[in-house]
Parts: sequence; C-alpha cells; structure tokens
Amino acid sequence: MKNTSLNKYIVTVLVAAGLLWPIWAHAHCDTMDGPVVAATKAAIEQKDVTPILKWVPKESEAEVRRAFVKTQTVRTQSPEARDLADQYLFETIVRLHRAGEGEPYIGLKPAGTEVEPAIAKADEALKTGSVDGVVKLVSDETTTGIRQRFARMREKQKHAEESVEAGREYVAAYVDYIHYVEELHQSAALQTEDKAKMPEREDNQPQPHPQEIKK
Repeated sequence: MKNTSLNKYIVTVLVAAGLLWPIWAHAHCDTMDGPVVAATKAAIEQKDVTPILKWVPKESEAEVRRAFVKTQTVRTQSPEARDLADQYLFETIVRLHRAGEGEPYIGLKPAGTEVEPAIAKADEALKTGSVDGVVKLVSDETTTGIRQRFARMREKQKHAEESVEAGREYVAAYVDYIHYVEELHQSAALQTEDKAKMPEREDNQPQPHPQEIKK
C-alpha cells in the first residue's frame, strides 16, 4: 500500500498547511476509477482473488475470499446479476480497505469523481517512477504559503507600534505565520517518525499507529 501511504502523507502536509480541505484526505481509493476497484476488476477478469488481497488487511482476507467466490458464482446467472455481483464485490473490498486504514466507509463514489491534484500527482509518480512532480507540487505550495505569511507579518510589524489596533494586527499576522510553519514541520516530522516506528505486518502492510487504534 505504498501509494496509499504516499498519498496520505502529501495530503496530511497540505491539509496542515491550509492548502487542502480535509475532505480530500480520503477521496481516492473509494472511487470507481480508483486503484482498489481497478484491482478488483482485474481479479474478476482473471478469476483469481490474488490482485485484491494486497489492498486489504490480512485479517480481512477470509471475508474477501468468501465474497469473491459468491461474486464469481452469481455473476454467471445473467447480465443483471453480473452487474449486481460486481458492485457488491467492489463495495466489499473498498469497505475492508478503508477499515484497514482506520477510516469509515461512506459509499463508493462514481467514476470521474474529482481527485485532488496532489493525489493525482502521487499516483502519477508511481507510474512514471519519478517523485519529482510530487516534491515540486508540495514544495511550491508550502513555500508560497510561508513567504506570503512572512511578508504579511513583516509589513504589519512596521506599523506595530503606531496604535494598539495596529499592534494587534501584527500579532495576528505573527501568530498565523508561526502556526503555519509549526504545523507544516510537525506534520512532516510526525509522518516520518511514525513510519520509522511502525512495525510491518506479515503481509507487508503497516500496523496501525497506536494513536489510530479506536478505543
């Protein structure tokens, strides 16, 4: 699930930077043209469940296999039954994938659902073998955010002693600038630290971070 980890890291940084609405953070793998459904379609065509298994936690494998057998059996009955069976399997796999990420399943979005540019870039990097476009996107956006806030803060600083109101405007700009930089750095550092500490499952999928385990 390397692409999922990369996508979530990019989105986490951009959300922390205020450059991306949090709703985008998980608006990719639950679409009809996302990688999870693509793997499921390949499995159906090949009549082999293997392509699906990497997208779900090991503990969900038995449920996936049962759903796959049911789908293969039902879809031979009629075109309508095939479509219903396939949709059932798509939704089952996406639901289990989301659960493995510690996220709720809120439905399967249609093909063509808009995907945030950062996510598209992250997937493109996997296809091209180069992460340069992702690095540039994140670097450009965050650099712009830092420079804009710094410039605003410096301008307010020039007039900070002219009146109480001017001083408050400076403080507000200063706080915005400092918090922006702090959140960016903490988000990036936390993701790196968590990845380094995260134990690997037997199926090469990372274990959930202790903070992500639901009580």
